[in-house]
Amino acid sequence: MKKILIANRGEIALRIIQTCKEMNIETVAVYSDADKDLPFVKAADEAIHIGESPVAKSYLQSEVILEAAINHKVDAIHPGYGLLSENDEFAKKIEQAGITFIGPSPQTIEWMGDKIMARKTMQQAGVPIVPGTIEPIGDVEEGIKLAEQIGYPVMLKASSGGGGIGMVKCENEEDLHKHFISSQQRAKNYFGSGRMFIEKYIENARHIEVQIMGDTHGNIVHLFERDCSIQRRNQKVVEESPSPFLTESLRSKITSAAIEAAKAVNYVNAGTVEFVVSENGDFYFLEMNTRLQVEHPVTESITGLDLVRWQIQIAQGEKLPLTQDEIICKGHAIEFRLYAEDPVTFFPSPGKIEELKWPKMDQVRIDSGYEEGNQVTPFYDPMIAKIIVSDSNRIGCLKNAKKFFGEIKISGLKSNVPLFQNLLIEEEFLNGEYTTSFLSKRSVSKP
Repeated sequence: MKKILIANRGEIALRIIQTCKEMNIETVAVYSDADKDLPFVKAADEAIHIGESPVAKSYLQSEVILEAAINHKVDAIHPGYGLLSENDEFAKKIEQAGITFIGPSPQTIEWMGDKIMARKTMQQAGVPIVPGTIEPIGDVEEGIKLAEQIGYPVMLKASSGGGGIGMVKCENEEDLHKHFISSQQRAKNYFGSGRMFIEKYIENARHIEVQIMGDTHGNIVHLFERDCSIQRRNQKVVEESPSPFLTESLRSKITSAAIEAAKAVNYVNAGTVEFVVSENGDFYFLEMNTRLQVEHPVTESITGLDLVRWQIQIAQGEKLPLTQDEIICKGHAIEFRLYAEDPVTFFPSPGKIEELKWPKMDQVRIDSGYEEGNQVTPFYDPMIAKIIVSDSNRIGCLKNAKKFFGEIKISGLKSNVPLFQNLLIEEEFLNGEYTTSFLSKRSVSKP
């Protein structure tokens, strides 16, 4: 490959550009009105304006992006994560245009993008799934009957999309009545589909995901797990690896199940198999993300590998660079997602970054899409940066993180720095004894 277009923005666009430069591959960035002054636009070899600030008028304009790719004679398109990364129609159009899509096949994206289809596929492959429905729910009355059979509490979920949209915990029949129509409508608005299903809500659960990689020669490996249990509104805020919860035996079972899940769909390129794990160690398939994850730097930190480089090599038809036995986990890493948001309500807080001073620490990697003076606009996810802290062990990681968030300087808008400062003195978090309900049950977000 000589030239790659990045169909994304912000820090992930910068991240991909970095690896491309190391591989002597030219890059083409696309940008909206709101993003014209951001670092990723300046870092690319070429940059193309694709539309107005709203995503529907810029980064989701697949035809405009594809036309730009053809006009600029690129060899491949990297979709990053979010936006069009899991759009099977976009992937199909790219391939039909004779351009390489850096990701799995359109068919795999379609299968796994439909959570109901994914549940059926995994059940057939012998991968345990959360008890619940494997057919879409017709209406709220049917949902109530099914929920009674499954047993409350349950999770009402949209079959399409992600990011916690259309997902709600229901404690009883009244909750299900209250949320069914609104969740269904929200799913329709965001993803174009209102197909809903119900799963048993697993109390005191951990959210564990496994990074997998597959090549076009039939080789599939895992790159260990990430514990993503610190969440707000069903969205991840902190991720770490290795998980402080897993025993070696349980880790082996979960990573093996992830490999089986990937084999069931002949998986190629980077992907993530997500599991919910009960407090007694039972684990169940949640979903498969057919793309690079926001939290991939955690895996890079503990393995010393460049996942974007692997993605490009796989897309070029090369075999996986390493076998399973050659992939080694060293040390510990924790990622903190720094958002422009109110640290108490978690509501987005866009604005100008008046001051942004990063503490200089060798053990900290900063993946940011912004610089001092840039504007965080209301048009996109308000993540300012990912702070990835590493050390030889978890205790060292926590010590480094506490120092970092004690010295960081950011002003001009609200951020969730106070959340992390408080989290890093919470005994249960320090001991690794947290679950997905940790933030919702505690006041760690209060400054």
